[in-house]
Amino acid sequence: MTGATLAGAFVVGAMLGSFANVLVHRLPRGESVVAPPSHCPSCQTPIAPWDNVPILSFLVLRGRCRHCGASISPRYLMVEAAMGLLAVAVVARFGLTLEAVRFGLLAFLLVVVVWTDIEHGIIPNAITYPGIVLGLACSAALGTGLSAFEAAAGAAAVFLAIAVGSRGGMGGGDVKLAAMIGAFLGWPAVAVALFLAVALGAAVGLMLIALRLRTRKQSIPFGPAMAAGALIAVFAANDLVRWYIMRL
Repeated sequence: MTGATLAGAFVVGAMLGSFANVLVHRLPRGESVVAPPSHCPSCQTPIAPWDNVPILSFLVLRGRCRHCGASISPRYLMVEAAMGLLAVAVVARFGLTLEAVRFGLLAFLLVVVVWTDIEHGIIPNAITYPGIVLGLACSAALGTGLSAFEAAAGAAAVFLAIAVGSRGGMGGGDVKLAAMIGAFLGWPAVAVALFLAVALGAAVGLMLIALRLRTRKQSIPFGPAMAAGALIAVFAANDLVRWYIMRL
């Protein structure tokens, strides 16, 4: 894989990250993601193209609006950089293939999920429903459509049972997100992803409680743990399954 290819992947990923920021900001508010054009949330001034370059514009403007000087959330920079790095990782691992497209799309959707769950406590249906369809379509194109459908249905069923049993401890958004992850990953990668999600979610929850940043009665977003588990599974599910089988 050439440096130019990876650099191109980073640029494309950062551009997707810029659009992910639009979705994170607008979807929870019920706003259109198409119109109006990008604008400052504080003064509503439209953002000029040269001030809308992923990563670079934030650094040049030092995280402030050119017109009113209002602070711009560092989330914009983090999302663009994270999506750029994820795109590089996917292309480096899978090359310029349909499989890379599949996992690049999954990474993009998961980045949106993470930040909407952190900032607003929701996982938008506008992400998970199309995500399930895209995941099944990509898997079908790669010849794993049946596995993906079974994984999506099975993951949703398991998390629905957990949601019912927890009596509100897990939301419907998590159930749909599990289905979306299953649609993209298929079996057995989805099992690895969701096992890791539960383990990571429990570990982070216990740590936050121990540090007194949360109480047992406060909800903790589970979307980030599910996204982390899914991304680990993208790159390491096969290795983890082989390691587990060897341990039996």
